[in-house]
Amino acid sequence: MQLLDAHRRAMAEFDNRVGHIGDDQWDSPTPCAQWCVRDLLNHLVSEQLWAPWLLDGAILDEVGDRFDGDVLGTEPVGAWREAAAAARRAWDEPGATSGEVNVTGGVIPAEDYGWQMTLDLAVHAWDLARGIGDDDRLDPALVAAVRTVFAPQIPAWEGMGIFAPPRPVAADADEQTKLLALLGRSW
Repeated sequence: MQLLDAHRRAMAEFDNRVGHIGDDQWDSPTPCAQWCVRDLLNHLVSEQLWAPWLLDGAILDEVGDRFDGDVLGTEPVGAWREAAAAARRAWDEPGATSGEVNVTGGVIPAEDYGWQMTLDLAVHAWDLARGIGDDDRLDPALVAAVRTVFAPQIPAWEGMGIFAPPRPVAADADEQTKLLALLGRSW
C-alpha cells in the first residue's frame, strides 16, 4: 500500500471514531494514560494543523506555539473536521511526499513524516475507539502496511517515550494485535 492511500485510510479510521463520540464521553479515559478523549482529539487536531505548514516548508520557529494548548474550542468535532480537511489538502498537493520537512527531531523526508502521521492516526483511532466503547477493529490492509513500515523501526524508538515498551504476543496473533503489542498497547 502506498503512503497516501494508507494515510487516507488512517484518517478515515480516526474520523469515523470522532463521529461516534457521545456528548458524555469527552472526559472518558483512553489507553493513553495521560489523555482523556478530549485530550486525544486535541493532540490529533494539533498534528493535522501542523501538516500544511510543514509540507509547505515552514520551520518549527515559523509555526511557533500557535497550535499549543486547546485547539478544539467549543466545537471539538468541527475543529477536527476542519484540521483534517486542511491536512488532507496539503497531502494531496502534487509532490507533497517528495520533499523534506522540519520536525522536532530535525529534517526528515516528507514521506517519513507521512508514515509517522499515518501511524499516529491509526493507533489513535484504536485508542479513541477504546475510549468511547466503539468498534476497535482497524482496516486490515492499513494495519499490515503500518506494521510492515514500522516494525523494523520500533527497537530504535525504545526509551524515547514515544510508545510504551513492546508487549509479548502469541506468534499466531492477528496483524492488529501484533501492531498494538509492538506499540506497547494493552487491551
